[in-house]
Amino acid sequence: MMTTIQATDGHSFDCWMATAKGARRGGIVILQEIFGVTDQLKGVADRYAALGYDVAIPALFDRQQKDAVIPFAEALRGRDLMLAANLETTMLDVDAAVQSLKAKGGKVGVIGFCWGGGLAIRAAQILDVAASVAFYGTRLPTYQIAPLQVPVQGHWGADDSHVPAEMLNAARAYFPSMEVHIYDGAGHAFANDARPNDYVETAAEEAHQRTQAFFAHHLG
Repeated sequence: MMTTIQATDGHSFDCWMATAKGARRGGIVILQEIFGVTDQLKGVADRYAALGYDVAIPALFDRQQKDAVIPFAEALRGRDLMLAANLETTMLDVDAAVQSLKAKGGKVGVIGFCWGGGLAIRAAQILDVAASVAFYGTRLPTYQIAPLQVPVQGHWGADDSHVPAEMLNAARAYFPSMEVHIYDGAGHAFANDARPNDYVETAAEEAHQRTQAFFAHHLG
């Protein structure tokens, strides 16, 4: 369900919540692509809620445009909203989502996709989280400004046009502790099952299985 939470600077914003099923294991914050809080991401939230995690998806575009959910065919609109976002205030919103889950007890992790994948790396540098996972995180040079404070796992397609090999190699050199998995035959957004031209089921399932094992180890 959609609820409202507040960042420490007073900004109130929407946050989608999925309740853990069965024995609760902790919390996971999912960080959006450039398309907002989409139905596809809500499906990812359901997947991890079924494993026992409370899941929050903060609406990170609310500071730029309330209720912004961008069709996948209109990526330029989403890119413009992303470029208008301020990293510092965006991370305040991510932190508010983290704290909303921590209030329920247990450890909290982060999963980010595309823009959110880069933000997941930033979360591992500055927020009180136990672990982060980046799915095809973009804008990697932006985050090469501080060491990772918690374990990070990353998933990239070998043919990701948004993250060329030299960019990923530079990030791996800067973050030597980051666990990186590369999927042959996959490009950008390979785990988005609502984008049939990009989705690669075998790679997506392998990445999610690795993510689940990673969180089982670091969150419980």
